[in-house]
Amino acid sequence: MNQSYIFFEAYSQVVELRQYTLHPGKRDVLIELFEREFIESQEATGIRLIGQFRDLDNPDRFVWLRGFADMPARARALQAFYGGPVWQAHRDAANPTMVDSDNVLQLCPAYAVSGFQIERRPRPAVGASDDGPGLVVATLYHFNAAVDEDFLAFFADELVPALGKCGAAVTAALVNDATPNNFPALPVREGEHVFAWFARFADLQALDRHRAALEALPAWRERLQPTLLRRLARPPETLRLAPTARSRLHG
Repeated sequence: MNQSYIFFEAYSQVVELRQYTLHPGKRDVLIELFEREFIESQEATGIRLIGQFRDLDNPDRFVWLRGFADMPARARALQAFYGGPVWQAHRDAANPTMVDSDNVLQLCPAYAVSGFQIERRPRPAVGASDDGPGLVVATLYHFNAAVDEDFLAFFADELVPALGKCGAAVTAALVNDATPNNFPALPVREGEHVFAWFARFADLQALDRHRAALEALPAWRERLQPTLLRRLARPPETLRLAPTARSRLHG
């Protein structure tokens, strides 16, 4: 679908978009612990850590993405990690930072080539303190019924070119995966119909330029945006995400 991929390593047929609400002032505490203890230990079980982020619009929200080769691999990996020594050693430090960790969407690629793909380069070492470069923006479309082929064609054939023309190449496009949760100890949001797409920007100014260019595009104002909004159950949800120091996905 997206002709502007510059990546090399495909990631994950199953993706969790995890949004944690934290106690005030605890986000950096959790991020430091997470990046020190929970990246390599999850990856050792087969989990793919795609990205970790600060939500720029909520100082008490930590957002992260992880992936799995398939659902059986998910069950095996989660059992291995949450039953393993690293989580057992550090859960009593992690859990008190959280108010809610159940805001989780289970997603899968919307198209054959629309999953996350990550550049092959080393992850910054444990202890890295500089934030990751750029900005990642997630846009969530909510529907009253399952995302259908007609919408998928509309997005790929009409929205993607308009977004790209205005400076937003689609990095990944995912839909909710209705496969039953096979690790019920960790809840996921069920019965929802979501389409999620992700774009990367150099900085907030690049995002602002994209938005201004899109609003100035006659096709967007006159046809594409009204057509999109008529299809949705509610207005689009946008997450402006600042990568943490060790996030693989960044701007």
